[in-house]
Amino acid sequence: MVPLTTQVRLSCIQAYEGVARIRAEDSPQIWHELLNEGRQGWEDPGSLAEAQDWIADTIEFLKTIGAQVMDGVDETSIELELPGGRIFDMSGVQYISDWAIPQFYFHVMTAYSILRHLGVDLGKADYVRHAFAYLRQEQGQVSP
Repeated sequence: MVPLTTQVRLSCIQAYEGVARIRAEDSPQIWHELLNEGRQGWEDPGSLAEAQDWIADTIEFLKTIGAQVMDGVDETSIELELPGGRIFDMSGVQYISDWAIPQFYFHVMTAYSILRHLGVDLGKADYVRHAFAYLRQEQGQVSP
């Protein structure tokens, strides 16, 4: 398993790559930088402060993406070539639902698991914090 900071890089890469593929654009420079750094993750893992910066930069990038990025995604064809000559042919919707989102969450969950293994006090409630917006508040019940 690659180090924690590499898992963070790979999560960020998935966000950039997904948008670029759906837009039929070349991957942005930051994608290449993160990928190169990630490949060197064993020798130079980087710091947690850098990982937090990568996450913040990725979030800021995603805030610039409007819903129109999904326009025409049904007609988009994605050719995904992986090392070893494996090529996947998918529609844009298939790419998003069957590749990009699962890849993103795989690396996020792996980073989360590494943190827990290292003793960081994390639980499921931290991972699915967004779900608490739907929690029905009964009288006398305490919020998480």
